[in-house]
Amino acid sequence: MDSFDIRTKIYFGDNALDRLAQLPYRKVLVITDPFVVKSGMIQMITYRLSEGNCEFDIFSDVVPDPPVEKISVGVKKMLECNPDAVVAVGGGSALDSAKSIREFAGKVTKRTDVALIAIPTTSGTGSEVTSFAVVSDPSENIKYPLVSDTLLPDEAILDADLVKSVPPSVTADTGMDVLTHAIEAYVSTQNNEFSAALAEKAIEIIGVFLLRSYLDNNDTHARKKMHIASCLAGLAFNSASLGLNHGVAHAVGAKFHIPHGRANAIVLPHIIEFNADINKHSKSKSEYLPAVRKYVNVAKLLGLNNFNEITTVRALVSWIQFMLKEMNIPMSISQCGVDRKAYFDSVDEMAEKAIADACTATNPRVPTKEDVVTILTNMYE
Repeated sequence: MDSFDIRTKIYFGDNALDRLAQLPYRKVLVITDPFVVKSGMIQMITYRLSEGNCEFDIFSDVVPDPPVEKISVGVKKMLECNPDAVVAVGGGSALDSAKSIREFAGKVTKRTDVALIAIPTTSGTGSEVTSFAVVSDPSENIKYPLVSDTLLPDEAILDADLVKSVPPSVTADTGMDVLTHAIEAYVSTQNNEFSAALAEKAIEIIGVFLLRSYLDNNDTHARKKMHIASCLAGLAFNSASLGLNHGVAHAVGAKFHIPHGRANAIVLPHIIEFNADINKHSKSKSEYLPAVRKYVNVAKLLGLNNFNEITTVRALVSWIQFMLKEMNIPMSISQCGVDRKAYFDSVDEMAEKAIADACTATNPRVPTKEDVVTILTNMYE
């Protein structure tokens, strides 16, 4: 028996942030990153909380790839504050930090009634609707995906006003992260009709609006659409999980500090080629791997079609590479400035971590360590 549910209530559209003035909580801890505070964006949150007569405190000691040490500091702050709710504001790192802080603080206090309201300021992770969070251990160069229904936010607020000032490079990285979420959920071994419908719609939106959003910060319509696509893709992979793309990206990103969305973008063409096995020219149609049909559907959603299934999958790979070029995303690890010797000295270690990553378990093709070593090798140039 399978099941599907959406536990997070989602507020979106114009003036979605006004929901903050209606919150039924007496005291709130706002967890965010330094940029949100320094840029003044935090005032879009706090003045609405004040309108609703809600007392609040702010924890902004959030950094990219949140390490366990920072999570511990946040837990201490939450224990001191003792809030009725946590409002998480920021990109994936802020949202993942808030999820983890609430989770671990709850284990100390035994409280399970502290609500979590997630407000993304980038259109990328989908963390506002997922039961996933990623924390890192810099001393071991490891990223740990946490997975639990208790990490799910109670509410998500999608307001495109928060993403208007996002620079093009972040729009590109996070947008490709959304695409990776949608595609991996679509081909996952745990995919279902509900997750597929959400992933398909996200892919369709991305095909039309990602490049527009990158090219023009003032294209509010495109920004709104990408914000929705990010949430849809998050709902899709929360149900179906992800795959080897994220397993490899986690390993490479943790080792060489490449932004998560960028790492996913570099890996994506290689994983599609691996999962579809499209470099084996001698295969007959009956021997195609199951992922081939799914990738063909993805290609068609993006307006791509070709002579046969394999050439259509190749067209999909070419389209992704075209998007990377158009948005100035590095197409290889070497273009990220990673030292060749340092990289290849770490390939075996990264391959083992990618295989062990929780996301890899639902990849449509089971990889060996040798397969991942080959992928990592091909990614460098």
